[in-house]
Amino acid sequence: MTTSSAPGKIILFGEHAVVYGRPALAVPVTKVHAEVEVSDSERKGIWIDAPDVDLHAELNTLASDHPIASVIHNFLFLARVSPFPNLQLEISSTIPVASGLGSGAAVTVALTRALAAHLSHSMRDEEVNAFTYEIEKIHHGTPSGIDNTVITYARPVYFVKGQPAETFRVGEPFTIVIADTGIAAPTRESVADVRKLWESDKKRWENVFAEIGDISFAARRVIEEGWVKMLGALMDENQTLLQQMTVSSPELDTLVEAARQAGALGAKLSGGGRGGNMIALVEPEHAETVSRSLKEAGAKHTIITQVV
Repeated sequence: MTTSSAPGKIILFGEHAVVYGRPALAVPVTKVHAEVEVSDSERKGIWIDAPDVDLHAELNTLASDHPIASVIHNFLFLARVSPFPNLQLEISSTIPVASGLGSGAAVTVALTRALAAHLSHSMRDEEVNAFTYEIEKIHHGTPSGIDNTVITYARPVYFVKGQPAETFRVGEPFTIVIADTGIAAPTRESVADVRKLWESDKKRWENVFAEIGDISFAARRVIEEGWVKMLGALMDENQTLLQQMTVSSPELDTLVEAARQAGALGAKLSGGGRGGNMIALVEPEHAETVSRSLKEAGAKHTIITQVV
């Protein structure tokens, strides 16, 4: 049996603008993860057991563009595995689906590495990253590439589309509370809507994207220098621009305001928006208070995590 896991991720700054060539910052969230076990099977075929999504099936009974089936088919083609082996795949994840925590990319990374190890097909991190990005394109249309990058490398990442990812140093650990609205928010839809806005008035939205890019650039310096409290204002500024972009929602706005009222240093949505997660920068001693306030304001789940 071969086992592999991959963390979730949160985008700290730069979502959506990253699609248009501006920088974004993202960090792994090790409090949640996807895990895959691969073992040889006595049954004919490749059997998939993923109870979190109520999936119990043989590969050939699934549509070729099914999220899990597409990973397996494309990997086996890439690795030139023929005929297909008889395998049992056990897939589990504590990452909420369509919440901005990178659940799809995490499953892809974990599944790819587990299959590669089990079938003795060596893959470098760069190859896993590139493969996962291709899978992301199948399901998200024009993804930024940030999910697959930060999850593959499992380190804080400064990312500009089309350029090599840069891991960056955290000068002083800081605490983030993640709150889930409980509303599924497929990234493809919000990305497509932002593109429509951009196409209708490119000059205006390029200026907005540039402002977000400046925030991301400044945030990297702040994080590297350990000036943690300065991050809060940058998060608030980024959130205002995301609201202009129509990717926030009443539920996200309610949670952002609740976090600020409870003492958060700053708060914003994280990911595609229209639901999913928001994040709040907090002083460690206030994390539980902010978490409790977010639940009272409607959050379905909260995660307290430290960025190091």
